[in-house]
Amino acid sequence: MKVAVTGAAGQLGRELCRQFGDIAVPLVQQQLDITDAGAVRSILAELKPDGVVNCAAYTAVDRAEQDADRCYAVNAAAVDHLADACRTLDCPLVQISTDYVFAGSPSRNTPFHEDEPASPRGVYAKSKWAGEQAAAAWKKHLIVRTCGLYARASDRDARNFARAILHRATSGEPLRVVADQRCTPSFAPHVARAVCFLLDIGRGVPAPWGTYHVTNAGATTWYEFAVELLRRAGIRAEVTAITTAEYGALAPRPAYSVLDTTRYRQLGGPELPPWQAALDEYLPETVEYPS
Repeated sequence: MKVAVTGAAGQLGRELCRQFGDIAVPLVQQQLDITDAGAVRSILAELKPDGVVNCAAYTAVDRAEQDADRCYAVNAAAVDHLADACRTLDCPLVQISTDYVFAGSPSRNTPFHEDEPASPRGVYAKSKWAGEQAAAAWKKHLIVRTCGLYARASDRDARNFARAILHRATSGEPLRVVADQRCTPSFAPHVARAVCFLLDIGRGVPAPWGTYHVTNAGATTWYEFAVELLRRAGIRAEVTAITTAEYGALAPRPAYSVLDTTRYRQLGGPELPPWQAALDEYLPETVEYPS
């Protein structure tokens, strides 16, 4: 039994390999460039995995606005290569996607269901939506949309919002955090646990093919998340709320991108705890706040 995990050096890829254990076949970019159709075809044909989980992605949201070709090559064309290989091997493909496929107007206050029309804005968001369509072209697909991943604190080279806030707060740097984007930042171990359940190679009973939303429960803004993270960590620091316009990012961000996880929960999978509880699980590992 083997599950190939592309993007295995990333936050979710690393966590999935940890949770899959001995059946995981980690594939980093140096081992498999997923933008190379021939390499994807030959390497997966040699491995003969029982499933492929694609965690590889171009995630530099702002840089993507000026690097569209590379972004689409990784997030869309490469997924097409993986889907073709999985079709040949007759094995499932799990494509990790994002809440950014929904634009989410500021007036919205109800979570997005899987079947609602996508409305991506910006190169990154549009490329991830194109990647979803490429994955869905193969019938044995699971598309998992998630949001704002942050890894275990013990993964010291991981870059994420929680780590950045802790570092800046303990370094005495000013904290200016966007307060008008509502979403659900999610702890990678919880998302990985859900992906393992959906694929369920061990029991041979995968979830019905299709799209699933997998995030921690509840909703918050990045400002509220930062304030709560510091409060639970016992760190006193001033956090200034700013608008998306004041932040001045190059790429557009959804004003509201909370995802409805009912479809996943109805399958009876591992719990997706509230985002506040996820912070409690994250913080005990943080013995020395990372640089």
